[in-house]
Amino acid sequence: MKIYHVQGTRSVRVIWLCEELEAPYEIESIDFSQTFRQSPEWRAKSPTGKVPAMDDQNFTMVESGAMLQYVLDRYGDGRLMPAPGSAESAMYLQWCWFAEATFARPLGDIAHHTVMKPEAERIPAVVEDARTRALSCLDAVNDAVSKTEFLVGDTFSAADIMMGYTLMLADRFNVLESDHPNARRYFERLTSREGYQVAVSV
Repeated sequence: MKIYHVQGTRSVRVIWLCEELEAPYEIESIDFSQTFRQSPEWRAKSPTGKVPAMDDQNFTMVESGAMLQYVLDRYGDGRLMPAPGSAESAMYLQWCWFAEATFARPLGDIAHHTVMKPEAERIPAVVEDARTRALSCLDAVNDAVSKTEFLVGDTFSAADIMMGYTLMLADRFNVLESDHPNARRYFERLTSREGYQVAVSV
């Protein structure tokens, strides 16, 4: 597998999973500039210009959560996810989707209106609303890990990789500074894993 990577982006999830599974992969670091991401060459690989993209078996994928599931199916041999159809699998799927579809959305709004947009186009009210929504999501995570080590009981799974990256964003935008001690300790458990440390350092 070839992972097209920019440090600190969602490609962290895919690299982290490959490290946990000891699955074979290579990294091609790309230019994160607008010029490169809007180029015809990159748009042929990633139609929206976003990162990551991944090549394997003569096809390309461009959605980090889908990449994780593909890698699990191809290389996981049942590891890092519960048995399909079980109650644990239902919770696993819930948290995988929640991490990206629900929690990452307000963090993306914060990013756009504090970093990505030109300063004249940033709207402070959007940031405040997004922070409120992000804190509500953090409430849910804080409660979920109040009595367990990880999201699906005491066993680390790929749902924790999905959530780990989202919490990395939350930490970057100071959302984790709020009074959510269970979520903070959970994030510390995730960041202590060797796979995470490799993924954020390359």
